[in-house]
Amino acid sequence: MIEVGLAGWGDQDALYPDGLKAKDKLRTYARHFPVVEVDSSFYAVQPPERFARWTEETPPKFSFVVKAYQEMTGHLRGKSYYKDAEEMYAAFRASVEPARAAGKLRAALFQYPPWFDCNRENVKLLRETRARMEGLPCALEFRHQSWFAPEWRDKTLAFMADEGWIHSVCDEPQAGAGSVPTVLAATHPELTIVRMHGRNAAGWHQSSAPNWREVRYLYRYSDEELAEWRDRLLVLQRDTRDICVVFNNNSGGDAAPNAKRLMAMLGLKTPEGGDPEAPVETPGDAGPEQLDLFGGELPPE
Repeated sequence: MIEVGLAGWGDQDALYPDGLKAKDKLRTYARHFPVVEVDSSFYAVQPPERFARWTEETPPKFSFVVKAYQEMTGHLRGKSYYKDAEEMYAAFRASVEPARAAGKLRAALFQYPPWFDCNRENVKLLRETRARMEGLPCALEFRHQSWFAPEWRDKTLAFMADEGWIHSVCDEPQAGAGSVPTVLAATHPELTIVRMHGRNAAGWHQSSAPNWREVRYLYRYSDEELAEWRDRLLVLQRDTRDICVVFNNNSGGDAAPNAKRLMAMLGLKTPEGGDPEAPVETPGDAGPEQLDLFGGELPPE
């Protein structure tokens, strides 16, 4: 099974009618896509109550890919919120427990930074991390190309398979050591994740710029590029039961239309069984317009 979704649901303007309240966006998103990546968990461990609400608001077969908290992957700059690693991992596990209990936790995604290179100490850290996450599906994404250098590629993949890591395959700009090639290989029999970051090489290393969100993932995949990925996914599907494709190229609002186009190329339907490229009507759309005729109030009966 191949499922396609987006990184986050809050800023996907192409999906929502004007004036849709933030609290209603996840429900609407779930009419378009069966899976979503939760990015807010990278910046702060979310309260379990929030995941419980998200779980209740989504259809039974909907699922979440949850980014690991930034201190868990070595991104944090500044003082730790937690007294030690045990407390931090316990908090994260408790956070995602409602999704796991409901069968909606697709994976916890550990995306390591560009300076996390292939060395003995980091391999040890990955083993310790996987042990702390025992019992939960975990995906691993590198941002330093040394892990897939010719002499280490097969060893890295074998290590991931041995430790139970789900491979997060990347489509991203080839912009030096701080980027990884597309390695089309499954390391887990049940799931492989593919993250579509775009191919904006000029903006890839702009994370320190004040407008980095506006430029780093500014890219629109062409039909030719998406067709290439359709064929790749069909090949990859031979080695893994499920594939989750997550489009992260949303600096210019291109993620949703690109995701829908790929779904159409794969012959996939929306969760409601519709054409992914057809407009989705939101129930009650005509209501507010009707009320406006009367200044926001209904006439007396």
